[in-house]
Amino acid sequence: MKQIIILTTYFFLISTSYAQNNIWTLEQCVKHALENNITILQAQNSLLSSEQDIVSAKGNFLPAVNSNISGGASLGNIEVFPGEFRDREFYSTSLGLGFSQSVFNGFRNINLLNQSKLSLERNQYELEKLKDDISLNVANTYLNVLFNKENLDLANSQVEFSKFQVSQVQTLVEAGSEPMSTLIETQATYSRDIQNLTIAENSHVLSLLSLSQLLQLPFENFDVEVVQIDAPSANLMYDDVAPIINYAMENRNEIKVAERDIELSKLSTKISKSAYLPNISMGYGFNASANFSNLTSDDQFIDQLNDNKGHSVNMNISIPIFNRNQTKAQVNKSKIQEETTNLALDQVKINLVSTVQRAFTDAKAAFRAYEAAKLSLGSQELAFENSKQRFNLGALNSFDLEQSRIRLLNARSSLINAKYDFIFKTKVLDYYLGKR
Repeated sequence: MKQIIILTTYFFLISTSYAQNNIWTLEQCVKHALENNITILQAQNSLLSSEQDIVSAKGNFLPAVNSNISGGASLGNIEVFPGEFRDREFYSTSLGLGFSQSVFNGFRNINLLNQSKLSLERNQYELEKLKDDISLNVANTYLNVLFNKENLDLANSQVEFSKFQVSQVQTLVEAGSEPMSTLIETQATYSRDIQNLTIAENSHVLSLLSLSQLLQLPFENFDVEVVQIDAPSANLMYDDVAPIINYAMENRNEIKVAERDIELSKLSTKISKSAYLPNISMGYGFNASANFSNLTSDDQFIDQLNDNKGHSVNMNISIPIFNRNQTKAQVNKSKIQEETTNLALDQVKINLVSTVQRAFTDAKAAFRAYEAAKLSLGSQELAFENSKQRFNLGALNSFDLEQSRIRLLNARSSLINAKYDFIFKTKVLDYYLGKR
């Protein structure tokens, strides 16, 4: 019996721990996404590839070293003296070592190295932008779960209230104070509220599913920590959009990516122009060879290698004269690409200013909508309390009471929508200010 109790307790603790581990906070969700998102992992692999491009570009400054060994064999009878043949094995071998070095190639190697370093920097900014986007997406999806959770709580409270109303009206009908039609209407309202609860439950489950899929986590037992979202206030608002735009222009990664694209295009133009300049290279080679047969001693083979060794030094200067306008066309294309990247930067800046201004305007409008929804809810709460009192005194019928309740429900729902809409819009502004 003790063993059964111990095992039961053990499995209970494990299941409790497992359930707790599936309650995710916002910080855990963001951290998990940044560490496991496939798109981020692919971008990180691109960085590793860019680092290897730098290694390759640095290698262009080093000499190329090559060695070669070749050999051959001839087997069969040969005529050693007139009329005298012998079986002979004849072998030949040669050894070689050489290296070549580019002395000047129109600064192409230097520009290729600078290009690879700049490309790495550009990809790093691209990765940071991707992380910012995913962080914002996770935060908004997390807040959407909380939003649907509040709507679910509201729907639950409405079902409980309608259930109480059905019980209360049923008592009045049995006492003869209310007609049967009032009970039927109240039961219909109860059924409607149950339907709304089902819709709210489905929306809550779907929002959790969206978050789990975004995090690439199993949906089973997945849930988030319910945090208390403070009521929006004017203190959360930014007074002026100009500081947000200025900060975004100086620090946003999409601006830095566009700027690096311009620099990369300029380097491409320099690399293309290097084909107009002479190409100078030099090289060195060492060779040795020997021939021997079964009639030759080993000492003779070593002597041949020593006697047949040689050194060679060469220098090559290639001066371009005309290559069918290929270089000219490539340079012109590079200049066109420069202009294209400049236009792309202008477009990114225009889009950024437009997005920030729209987000700022939306946030201000969302705050005003929240304030209006809060006032409306206060009025509807007072109106509903008054309607209940009148209904209890018999001065108001059930239909009018239900209309008052629906207006109160709509006001509560509007307040929840306005609150989270304002939080969403404020998060966007935080995003452009570099706040995760």
